[in-house]
Amino acid sequence: METKTADFSGTWKMKSSENFEELLKALGVNVFLRKIAVAAASRPAVEITQQGETLSIQTSTSVRTTHISFTVGQSFNETTVDGRPCTSLPRWETDSKIVCEQTLQKGEGPKTGWTRELTNDGELILMMTCGDVVCTRVYERE
Repeated sequence: METKTADFSGTWKMKSSENFEELLKALGVNVFLRKIAVAAASRPAVEITQQGETLSIQTSTSVRTTHISFTVGQSFNETTVDGRPCTSLPRWETDSKIVCEQTLQKGEGPKTGWTRELTNDGELILMMTCGDVVCTRVYERE
């Protein structure tokens, strides 16, 4: 029996954000760049398209736009929040939650990753981790 996975498709606006500056600090981003990043990322627009197991996520802020495209269960290359290249492996933890572990392609650094989960009340929860620091962002559909 095949389970139906959640559809993350939509345009999302951020409702709340906790610990984003702490996450950047844990990543070693300097205070000047942290302040710029926090201001710029305070109102990101996120657009997700999904076809089956393949997701395309575009995040736009006043400073930059990032885009990732991946298939759950297959590793892909992306960039950590602080700009380091990594290999990411997303997998379904539940039928509405994707967990992704990131492995740096060069050098050492803190362990990073993210999860995206759709809640029963239609919110999208993004959790970004760096070591023990967790940044939680809650989005709602526009």
